[in-house]
Amino acid sequence: MKTLKIYDPAMCCSSGVCGPSVDPKLVKLAADVAFLKSRGVSVERFNLGHQPEAFTANPQILSEMGSEAENLPIFILDGEIKAKASYPSRLELASWFGIQAETASDKPRTTLKMASSKCCDSEEEGCC
Repeated sequence: MKTLKIYDPAMCCSSGVCGPSVDPKLVKLAADVAFLKSRGVSVERFNLGHQPEAFTANPQILSEMGSEAENLPIFILDGEIKAKASYPSRLELASWFGIQAETASDKPRTTLKMASSKCCDSEEEGCC
């Protein structure tokens, strides 16, 4: 099985999706990683701020990340650098594994019923 390793810059938490101002790119990446994992892909993420030993133990990462970590994130697939200094799209990530990535137009559309205030006051099943 192929393994994707992501070497992230120093962030407040393992995914970067925390704190008062979250970078939308990191939210998207978290969703993309979850998508890959749901398709059976092995993904490992390393955060420079929390796991510096993962960086120092890998000479390839040390030489590629730059003296001020300016080339992070780095995406490595089975030892080969696939991307650095930017976050690839879901389509690009999926293509590395030969899997189909759904797009927004592929997702089923749903409609939500809004409950009226009368519904909440009743004991009708399915209300509120």
